[in-house]
Amino acid sequence: MIHLSRRVALAAPMALAAPPVLAQAAPRVRLTLDWAFQAPNAFALVARERGFFREAGVDVQVDRGQGSGGVPVALAGGTHDMGYADISPAMRFMAENPDRGILCVAVLHDRSPLCAIVRADGPIRTPRDLEGKRLAAPDFDGGRQLFPAFARAAGFNAGAVNFISVTPALREPMLIRREADGITGFVTTSTLALKGIGLDHPAQRVFAYNDHGLNLYGGCILTTRAFAERNPAAVRGTVAALIRGFISTVRDGEGMLNVLRQVEPLTDVAIERERHQMNIERVAVTAASRAAGVSTVDMARLQSGIAAVETSFNLTPGRITAQSFYSADFLPPVDQRRI
Repeated sequence: MIHLSRRVALAAPMALAAPPVLAQAAPRVRLTLDWAFQAPNAFALVARERGFFREAGVDVQVDRGQGSGGVPVALAGGTHDMGYADISPAMRFMAENPDRGILCVAVLHDRSPLCAIVRADGPIRTPRDLEGKRLAAPDFDGGRQLFPAFARAAGFNAGAVNFISVTPALREPMLIRREADGITGFVTTSTLALKGIGLDHPAQRVFAYNDHGLNLYGGCILTTRAFAERNPAAVRGTVAALIRGFISTVRDGEGMLNVLRQVEPLTDVAIERERHQMNIERVAVTAASRAAGVSTVDMARLQSGIAAVETSFNLTPGRITAQSFYSADFLPPVDQRRI
């Protein structure tokens, strides 16, 4: 838990009471997303374009990312102040670098999007059949980084699987051309990329990590402990605006698509509409999150996810805990987190 110092706490009422002439400019926050602007992360664009950041008292720069695994690196390196990414690579980074102070301040997705995909007409019918096969993925791909955890949960030997390092643009074509037996990635990204180049959904066999014993959360909002301690109001405002944008996309998918098309004129609206629906059904929204609200985190479940990451990568256990990795201190009230 993060607690404000007595000096900061006492200063807050004075700041609120200050006359308008002394009001400071809205704090600037550099936010990096996990990937290119697409439906699953367009809630940040909705928050920007609809003025949710401004109304929350923050000035947020929204940048596209290069993969979930790169987000904690960007935060630790200081190029960005906050980020949106899949939670699992962030847990691994924090377990390997506990001194870098990566902090999760909200969990948006109740399920992980991580998966492995193979051809439905091939010999791979269960996760165990991946042993001895070749999988293509970028080095920083979240599905690749957490593949050992998936293998352990599903009961097969990750060391018997050969990974081919490729750029994101080459991943799906490798499977199409049978130059790889499978790929890892996000269910909301790779399944649609495969469909777009000729391998429709019925021709794919998808192994979602959550369906094979790895009960992980998905997309989350990250920052560093140092930034949160220096700028608690900025973090609180950014989190509130992002959750507001997320709920808006769940309730009004067409409105989100309009914003996405305005920001990225070349957006294929039909594909993003399908991606959005897939994200809602398979990743973002579950009965639990509808009942309890966004970012009502089960700490025992979070701790089991950390333990799975530590075990899979032979990391020293106990370097981080659910309590040190996640803080609910910056969340808006639960009534503002209802889907």
